Amino acid sequence: MYGKASAPEYQGALRARLSVNSSYEEVLAQAAEEQRRSVLEYARAGLAMAEAHRRLGQAEAAERAWRDSYRAAARAGDSGAMAWALWSGGTLARQRGRLALARRWLAAAAACAETGGDRVARGYALAGLAETGRIQGDYAAVAELHERLLAEARAHGEPRHAVWALEGIAQMRRNSGDHDTALALFEEAADIAKRADDARGRAWALRGIADVLSVRGETDRALDLLSEAEETCRAMRLDSALAYNHKMRGNVLFRAGRYQRAQETYAGALAEFRAIDEPRGEALARLGLVKSRAMLGTCSPDRTAAELDELDGTFERIGLHHAREMVERFRTEHGLTAGPPTARTHDGLSA
Repeated sequence: MYGKASAPEYQGALRARLSVNSSYEEVLAQAAEEQRRSVLEYARAGLAMAEAHRRLGQAEAAERAWRDSYRAAARAGDSGAMAWALWSGGTLARQRGRLALARRWLAAAAACAETGGDRVARGYALAGLAETGRIQGDYAAVAELHERLLAEARAHGEPRHAVWALEGIAQMRRNSGDHDTALALFEEAADIAKRADDARGRAWALRGIADVLSVRGETDRALDLLSEAEETCRAMRLDSALAYNHKMRGNVLFRAGRYQRAQETYAGALAEFRAIDEPRGEALARLGLVKSRAMLGTCSPDRTAAELDELDGTFERIGLHHAREMVERFRTEHGLTAGPPTARTHDGLSA
């Protein structure tokens, strides 16, 4: 049903020379060489550079690269290349916690792809919109789109896109309490990724499996899977994925009542998120830290309540509805009272 995973963000001459598992140092070197050939090749190579920089956590370089790619694509009059550049910009905006801007760029990418007749670019842009909504917790709005994109990926034999869709649907099922279905979907994603040689997709799927197993109390197995995924993240220099892996390790340890180790792990993930300018992950790691300190008794109830208020304001600003629900649940479970609304609108990312 599926062949080897492809990387459609590597276009033109780069398509034949790079794979989904190419190192980002190689991507950057090959792209720099291709940029000298023509305006269109400059745009295509710029896209590859933008994605390499983004996945390495080099946000400013990624921002410059996707914009350069878009301008070159516009000069070449290639709507498809413009769509891919906008997709990269939207994906970067989401990674940086700028979800409204992400939706803007991704919607523009879908429109450009429609104009240029690039089915794959349109699919990726719609997938980006679906993922943005899922991250925000708007499951009702994007569940059908996830399912439709999964059906398209299956119909066209696109393993990488199928893995993405399966993981997104699984995450929504997990957050809705349907752990059995979530586990089956994550396991299917991991299997497809393995057979398609999509190491990055498999690392994310293993993280999802570990999450569900942890909820079921299978702590050691969950930690083993995260260690396996971590090896891939380090080998491929997936800095963002590695930080999220460590944040999930903190979650697993917290659920197991190992609060001191959880606190240390969240602190490490927090430093990693800050190093790559990823506010969403940073705020989630901070939430883990606050909860761990509260459980260890090293933070007073008043201070814990104040930090939760601050984080609630951050989650509200970013648009993370599910994260706000987690804050409220912890407050309720531990008898903590929320402060006045003005206390919850502060951007606490510098704390």
